[in-house]
Amino acid sequence: MIAKINGERALDLARDVLTIEAEAVQALARRIDENFVAAVELLLQCRGRVVVSGIGKSGHIARKLAATLASTGTPAFFVHPAEASHGDLGMVTRDDVFLAMSNSGETDELISIIQLVKRTVGHVIAMTGRPDSSLARIADVHLDAGVDKEACPNNLAPTASTTAALALSDALALAVMDARGFGAEDFARSHPGGALGRRLLTHVRDLMRTGDSVPQIGVEASVADALFEITAKRMGMTAVIEAGRVVGIFTDGDLRRVLSREGDFRSLRLAEVMTRSPRTIDADAMAVTAVDLMEKHRISQLLVTDADGVLIGALNTYDLLDAKVI
Repeated sequence: MIAKINGERALDLARDVLTIEAEAVQALARRIDENFVAAVELLLQCRGRVVVSGIGKSGHIARKLAATLASTGTPAFFVHPAEASHGDLGMVTRDDVFLAMSNSGETDELISIIQLVKRTVGHVIAMTGRPDSSLARIADVHLDAGVDKEACPNNLAPTASTTAALALSDALALAVMDARGFGAEDFARSHPGGALGRRLLTHVRDLMRTGDSVPQIGVEASVADALFEITAKRMGMTAVIEAGRVVGIFTDGDLRRVLSREGDFRSLRLAEVMTRSPRTIDADAMAVTAVDLMEKHRISQLLVTDADGVLIGALNTYDLLDAKVI
């Protein structure tokens, strides 16, 4: 039988859960102390890897912490405490730091291996909800992630405690990242397959069109000549060149303005109607810089020039879209 939903009760419960969990995180911010700094220092000084371990809901948070550390410049991996007692402890070395997560601080699977871990690794950090727990006493540094109560109406299901542990572990990983000087480009190198990686690792030279595919025409040419070049190269514009350097650009927009005039446009010299001093960009600039320039100046094409103003390439919005930079 499907239970009938009381919408008002569901909303009240949801608000209570969010309030309780938010208050639990705020309490952590007030309670954080020098132990947090000591934990950051241990992770920074780690010459090996950070081994993160936990079981149950704490295990899920531990996996997330290991992944966050690894993606922000601190080599780390998760090891299941039960598997550790059956051989996986062999992955832990003297140069590592072991970070154990347990709300109670009395998790049997962790307690059973922690003395062996202490003899194997350089240092142990514990994150628990009880500063007087066995795990907290064994650790070199203890991080208190305790909460007054769970958000569960029965005060049983791990809810506020897991939220607090997640927030505290994020704070730890990001404090280490900041102290390490790990920046946006470093992050991109750890995520080359994602959109952020493409935006931060792709240069203009990687996307620009070159050689015969770049529309260009001499400044003495006519509008009719320019129209043929624009049509042939399909970039919605042509660069205008004089003595090898870019002096202007003639775009679809310029052509529409010419067509609005009276008389035969075909005999007009390009120099009379082109846009002078067009926006250009360096080939070594980041592709995301090209995006910013296009958006700022409301243009859809950019000419790529060298330090002397010589045309070496071109790109438009479609090139950036195809590369998934935008």
